[in-house]
Amino acid sequence: MESQNPRYISNLTKETYALILAGGRGSRLHELTNWRAKPALYFGGKFRIIDFPLSNCINSGIRRVGVVTQYKSHSLIRHLVRGWGHFKKELGESVEILPASQRSSDNWYQGTADAVFQNIDIIRDELPKYVMILSGDHIYRMDYGTLIAKHAESGAKMTVCCMPVPIHEAAGQFGVMSVDEDMRIKGFEEKPEHPSPLPGNNEKCLASMGNYVFDTEFLFEQLKKDAEKSDSDRDFGKDIIPDIIKDHPVYAYAFDETDQREVYWRDVGTLDSFWMANMELVQPVPALNLYDKRWPIWTYQEQLPPAKFVWEEDNRRGSAINSVVSGGCIISGATVRKTVCFSNVRVHSYSEVEDSVLLPDVEIKRNCRVRRAIIDRGCIIPEGMTIGHSRHDDEARGFRVTDQGVVLVTREMLGLPVGY
Repeated sequence: MESQNPRYISNLTKETYALILAGGRGSRLHELTNWRAKPALYFGGKFRIIDFPLSNCINSGIRRVGVVTQYKSHSLIRHLVRGWGHFKKELGESVEILPASQRSSDNWYQGTADAVFQNIDIIRDELPKYVMILSGDHIYRMDYGTLIAKHAESGAKMTVCCMPVPIHEAAGQFGVMSVDEDMRIKGFEEKPEHPSPLPGNNEKCLASMGNYVFDTEFLFEQLKKDAEKSDSDRDFGKDIIPDIIKDHPVYAYAFDETDQREVYWRDVGTLDSFWMANMELVQPVPALNLYDKRWPIWTYQEQLPPAKFVWEEDNRRGSAINSVVSGGCIISGATVRKTVCFSNVRVHSYSEVEDSVLLPDVEIKRNCRVRRAIIDRGCIIPEGMTIGHSRHDDEARGFRVTDQGVVLVTREMLGLPVGY
């Protein structure tokens, strides 16, 4: 069998072009994405969300990648140029930025399918056998080579990567696939209130991860067909998938198969889910292993001094317990517990920070108490301020408080100039 060839998967990945859709606004993250696209949002102490699908591509052997940008993309493009601009086109490698440029019409990208359609000429120039379309706003580690191999062996024209999730979690949140015993997709529902269960498992359903593999020419045919429809939303989930499953073999690939190193996928599309996914990283053995040298997460890294902890007095001791502390941070006579500190965070004497996410360049002055908070980049918390201990006080200051009691603080809320 060809699949037994030791270079079988590597040959498939070389024949694949990956297109990452990174133009999303992320409106459910509220003020956190007022000045940046969701894929540019910080995560995990030193990364940005876009680093995860990009790292998955590189680690999987896919070296031809396009990143589609649109909404407030300056910080995203800046990050891509700094951290992902070193690939050699002459070696068949590239990470290209594809902003909305009205290549095929007078419109900006009208939907996920239109974003791909407007870049058909760029994809065609790469001459790929397969096109992989990826969501740019999820946190996960995945070997795409196995997915592409499954697609090639099944004879599918399209394969949809899915995550088995409990039905109560998927209801109203995810697009859900209905499949038969062979995992062929029979139906698709966009965020149904009553998802269809998996065959033989009434407790779980297949939620779409927004990742697809297409035979290239088939993809082009379907995009052109969709572009001619006046009533289409130009969206893969709403239009392309429901249309093609009627007449073409489309299969689901469940992202819990035994060939994956670990099954981890988070949709950090709300403030609560973003906070929770970061909080998982401070566990002694987190579900997402960022320390696995076999599957590194690549990013742009500013050259910074090591983290520093100073003062050792009875009531003034710099310490961080069960926390992630990045380069350039100084914990000066303060206590930090179960907190993710991004680069260049400063926490001053007599302050206490707990269960919080401090984005880059945050400064917390003396005698502050911060709990269950997301502090946006560049915020300066005034001396003596208390956050996360009284919902009434937090809302009175103009901070946003979620249903689960997580407090979002941005520079605008503090009366400071906005920033990325």
